[in-house]
Amino acid sequence: MPSCDPGPGPACLPTKTFRSYLPRCHRTYSCVHCRAHLAKHDELISKSFQGSPGRAYLFNSAVNVGCGPAEQRLLLTGLHSVADIFCESCKTTLGWKYEQAFETSQKYKEGKYIIEMSHMVKDNGWD
Repeated sequence: MPSCDPGPGPACLPTKTFRSYLPRCHRTYSCVHCRAHLAKHDELISKSFQGSPGRAYLFNSAVNVGCGPAEQRLLLTGLHSVADIFCESCKTTLGWKYEQAFETSQKYKEGKYIIEMSHMVKDNGWD
């Protein structure tokens, strides 16, 4: 397995400053608009979700995202309390975070993140 050490010296520093950087040795998803890291592939739970513009992925965790206020929404799988999430760098709305699920079968989503495919790009080691 490759080392996660980014190497010595300032030549390895990114040109943009983000709140969090994911290790280079992990396959990652980044914001398509500003390339801020959003999630590691290892945190992907499901590719079978639907966002407003199309396909979306469910992640266990995300970085470089902010949350708006929680509100109740009737989604395809029932009533949920969700908060829109946005990129901390470019402020683009990316998807939402499940704050609360009201149906027992949907409780696994609580605390998880939906990121819409139209706002993500794959980075690091997808060859």
